[in-house]
Amino acid sequence: MTDMNNYSVMLVDDEEDVIQAILHKMDWEAMGYMKPEYAHNGLEALDLAENHTPDVVMTDIKMPYMDGLELSRKLKEQYPNIRIIIFSGFDEFEYAKEAIRLEAEEYILKPIDAGELREVFGRIHAALDKELDEKQNVEKLEAYYMESLPYLQEDFYASLIEGRISGQRIQKEMHDYQIHLHGPFFCIAILHTSTTDVPDGISPLLMAVSVRKLAEERLSQNWDGRFFSYQGGTVVIAQMPSEDMTRFTDDCDKFCRLARSVCKANVTVGIGQICSQIGDLQMSYEGAKDAVSYRALYGTTKAINIAEIAPQESDTSNDYPDDGLYEVFKNIKIDEKEILQESIAGYVGDRTGMRSSIQGHRLFIMEMVSELYRFARNNHLDSEELFDKNEDIYHVTQQMEPAELTAWLTAICLKMQEMIRSKRQDTSKSFVGRAIDLVHERYADKNLSIDVVCSSLGVSAAYFSTVFKKETGKTFVNFLTDYRMEKALGLLIEKDEKTYVIAQQVGYEDPNYFSYVFKKQFGMSPSKYKAGKT
Repeated sequence: MTDMNNYSVMLVDDEEDVIQAILHKMDWEAMGYMKPEYAHNGLEALDLAENHTPDVVMTDIKMPYMDGLELSRKLKEQYPNIRIIIFSGFDEFEYAKEAIRLEAEEYILKPIDAGELREVFGRIHAALDKELDEKQNVEKLEAYYMESLPYLQEDFYASLIEGRISGQRIQKEMHDYQIHLHGPFFCIAILHTSTTDVPDGISPLLMAVSVRKLAEERLSQNWDGRFFSYQGGTVVIAQMPSEDMTRFTDDCDKFCRLARSVCKANVTVGIGQICSQIGDLQMSYEGAKDAVSYRALYGTTKAINIAEIAPQESDTSNDYPDDGLYEVFKNIKIDEKEILQESIAGYVGDRTGMRSSIQGHRLFIMEMVSELYRFARNNHLDSEELFDKNEDIYHVTQQMEPAELTAWLTAICLKMQEMIRSKRQDTSKSFVGRAIDLVHERYADKNLSIDVVCSSLGVSAAYFSTVFKKETGKTFVNFLTDYRMEKALGLLIEKDEKTYVIAQQVGYEDPNYFSYVFKKQFGMSPSKYKAGKT
């Protein structure tokens, strides 16, 4: 028997017995599906889909808080490739018409026939297999890879980010190669595809090509960009209407999740600094490379904007006199202690091993110490905390043996790393503190959301979500819900008010949904809780 692709399923119905009946009627593994997840209403289903993006959703129509048709609309908006099966006990033409408009795979009437359901899931499995084969077909991907962009355009884009084209030649070559970049602002985004987390039977290179194709299809819907392959990954020259990068960052963050769902790829997007001149794209590219490197600190499958994560760390260019020292400084920022120590040992070993004279060694020491001071200044680190002001560093370090110099430089760099880490933590705590203050001040506002908070703070939702959860251990939505429930408990005890009044006072327009959240949180309805306290 050949191996089958296993796809994920989510069942949505407010009747527990219906869900259990469907679960036990089908031999899901034999049909090529994992055991289904399930939810009892549309709101639960959306939350579940965010964490476990299903390939197929089977939903009832009539449900509390959010019906199946509304759920289907929202799922199609967020996950266009999702398959939807709608079932209902209502044999009404209007429902069927809406299901067809939503591109539902099937519209099934209750009671559900097991044989019919097996046929439906069989057809969907075949369609999913065909779609996956098309995305992972080696020959098609190779053809797309060779034909996607003409060679001269690829070479021109690569030359731009490498800084190999002078300002005088840029416009001429753009004209010759029929390239139009009008701006008014530009930035570089690097789509880094993991080479270790790849499905069986497809090479990392072809997976990167699949990601590129998907990026061209989806990111181009909202952003005018130029996509090209470079050093095994995909680079985007994005044209920006303004200097505000938050929406672009959030769209790139959504793309990372989409790539995981559609291509089974682990993608991190690094976004460089914004610029107004095409000739400055090399600077933006270097910033994007640094942003991708920060995946070791902030995690993968997300967008990382260098302007957000390192607003005070201005030293992102590669203008150091020595590539080895540049690697050392980059590893200081990435905050990986072992990698930093390895790069320092390699740097000192290479430079001391190839010295040809005392004068050459002195020059090496002078450059190293000078760059240490420059790095400290550019990253707003107190030099007096790093270096003994009563010590002639140039003289002292010139007398050190290689092992001693390695130990000295390691101690300095680790101290720099700790200082930068402390600055980031202070920034994050201030950042999160302001968000928490907003929750405390505006929890009663029904319109309070992560988008509202991010707009107030001037950051992307992608960065905000990462930092907030890292600092509090909760998502913003969970934090807001917990705080609202805490306030609701107090009001139920202190005030003799109707449930719907208290719901409005803690930010819930729908009293039924408020009761649902309250019961989910505390195991009883608001009225029962109040009765128990009186």
